[in-house]
Amino acid sequence: HYSGLEEAVYRNIQACKELAQTTRSAYGPNGMNKMVINHLEKLFVTNDAATILRELEVQHPAAKMLVMASHMQEQEVGDGTNFVLVFAGVLLDLAEDLLRMGLSVSEASHILITVIEGYEKACKKALEILPDLVCCSAKNLRDVEEVASLLHTSVMSKQYGSERFLAKLIAQACVSILPDSGHFNVDNIRVCKIVGAGISASSVLHGMVFKKETEGDVTSVKDAKIAVYSCPFDGMITETKGTVLIKNAEELMNFSKGEENLMDLQVKAIADSGANVVVTGGKVADMALHYANKYNLMLVRLNSKWDLRRLCKTVGATALPRLTPPTLEEMGHCNSVYLSEVGDTQVVVFKHEKEDGAISTILIRGSTDNLMDDIERAVDDGVNTFKVLTRDKRLVPGGGATEIELAKQITSYGETCPGLDQYAIKKFAEAFEAIPRALAENSGVKANEVISKLYAVHQEGKKNVGFDIEAEAAAVKDMLEAGVLDTYLGKFWGIKLATNAAVTVLRVDQIIMAKPAGGPKPPSGKKDWDEDQND
Repeated sequence: HYSGLEEAVYRNIQACKELAQTTRSAYGPNGMNKMVINHLEKLFVTNDAATILRELEVQHPAAKMLVMASHMQEQEVGDGTNFVLVFAGVLLDLAEDLLRMGLSVSEASHILITVIEGYEKACKKALEILPDLVCCSAKNLRDVEEVASLLHTSVMSKQYGSERFLAKLIAQACVSILPDSGHFNVDNIRVCKIVGAGISASSVLHGMVFKKETEGDVTSVKDAKIAVYSCPFDGMITETKGTVLIKNAEELMNFSKGEENLMDLQVKAIADSGANVVVTGGKVADMALHYANKYNLMLVRLNSKWDLRRLCKTVGATALPRLTPPTLEEMGHCNSVYLSEVGDTQVVVFKHEKEDGAISTILIRGSTDNLMDDIERAVDDGVNTFKVLTRDKRLVPGGGATEIELAKQITSYGETCPGLDQYAIKKFAEAFEAIPRALAENSGVKANEVISKLYAVHQEGKKNVGFDIEAEAAAVKDMLEAGVLDTYLGKFWGIKLATNAAVTVLRVDQIIMAKPAGGPKPPSGKKDWDEDQND
């Protein structure tokens, strides 16, 4: 018989384990894809844990704690969300084993506190050991080849087989816009997806690419001076309605002529200011289009305010709220603006030849939308990894090498701890085995064999040896030589957040749902039934 406390804790642990199990089979380069259909019936085919969790509607409050920890990892590091889920799930699973070890009912709460304290001690120790496991650091973040080699691991887990090509693309895009201050903004890497060809046809452009056509006759401008308007490219409309009485044909002709002359003057003033490209955030009137063609202005219409803001940032323009001629400070500049055709899709390219352009665009090609979405997620992970490297250049070995070394050292630390804490500390160490175990299972290799080999090699002092996913059988190799590296910050936050989530779940003994009370509903009679009637 379980006490009420144990029953509640077991139920919470069970919900979290099921959630962790969902994403565990998607862990690593050989992880299986999940087909997720969200509440809008949109289909996602991916092995990216962050996307799976974002589209799933997790109802159980305890499981939501794990989802929140995973989201925090996504915001803090941008990668390693699956690590948090798998590790937290295993910590809870092992905590359940400790609870089930024939303990009497009266001791249940005491044992829980012991487990929690043990986990917190072990987590603190793991974060102390982690800096000693750093195997190398990024030397030069402006060297495309070096950056590409460091991004391999994060891209490989999403796009196994295309990681070298994609890592090179991401590295080119990131290095080209890395400012001298070193403050890198992930929003400055744009992704434009166009169906057709294959992944190998993807490319990087300095500047911006929009899936739009130009409005007028002019389709290419060199040395572009750009005027950006957030209003429609149209004449001003009066706020009040007016009635015009026209007596003869001449008055009718003159009436429309006045409007035409005004439009002509407005467009001529823009052309005279030196601008040769006009970008507008609203509709383009036919008459305005006619005069734009007359004065050789290239017209581009962008419906999204977000795109308009990004373009202003790229070309250094100021968005004007009315059709007034721009000053030199308000105008943007770029080398060329031209209409191009990629596959059978028309695109407008704002091209910056300067290497230090404010924004870079990765043009992704692929056979299906789902495939391109998955490549975009791999690009996001790669870009986030680059951002993490600008904050902390340290790297630790991947492929389960760091986890096995931590498991080995924390087990030794557990031996030295007196009291019941040592059981929880040893279980915490055992939880690290879940990472190489998941990699081995997803690669179709016997996990126990891999883990025993890893332990044997690590006992000899070879800290950088991890699981070789490319071998046919259970094999291990040096991860530093193989170039399989994880960011130090990714591991640091992953361990910290997973432990916090697991401990929070273990501390919960009751889930209290606030719901409207039962009882009769209020009368739905007349609206003003309680007011006096004045007959």
